[in-house]
Amino acid sequence: MFYKVLTSLIAIPFFFISAQTEQRGFIGTSACGMCHKTEKQGSQLSIWQGSKHSQAYFTLQTEESDKIAMDRGFKTKAVETPECLKCHASGYNVDAKLLADKFKIEDGVQCETCHGAGQDYKSKKVMENREEAIANGMIVHENLESFCIGCHNAESPTYVEFNLEEMWAKIKHSVPKE
Repeated sequence: MFYKVLTSLIAIPFFFISAQTEQRGFIGTSACGMCHKTEKQGSQLSIWQGSKHSQAYFTLQTEESDKIAMDRGFKTKAVETPECLKCHASGYNVDAKLLADKFKIEDGVQCETCHGAGQDYKSKKVMENREEAIANGMIVHENLESFCIGCHNAESPTYVEFNLEEMWAKIKHSVPKE
């Protein structure tokens, strides 16, 4: 188990680096939500809006978060600290030219945090073909637990035991089968 967690912790930062260096543009949750809000699509937007992921950035703007950052030796506020932002926001470390007008860092852990920058796969035509969407940057996690523990791990100063089954039940957002 330790080896599995260690391997995942090492792999996750490389995922974020490689996914973000592909120079794909981020479109923002409101753009994703245009199509992913209906019941037919699985109501993904409202599921995200009701989740703690949608509030992740705002948690970094509290006095408590600033204290945690200071206690960990950081000289900046939590909301300005890359070590905090890496799990609480998307797009904080990419060239601003890659951020569409509708993209907001304040959206925290948003669609593109988990599924990759959406500029090249956002169209309905591309999204209707899973292989084409993946070829255009959409990320589908075959091992969800390995991905999630990239942030939900003991490195976090507020870590509590992570139970994938329990947590996934809170944010599951699959498209319903017809």
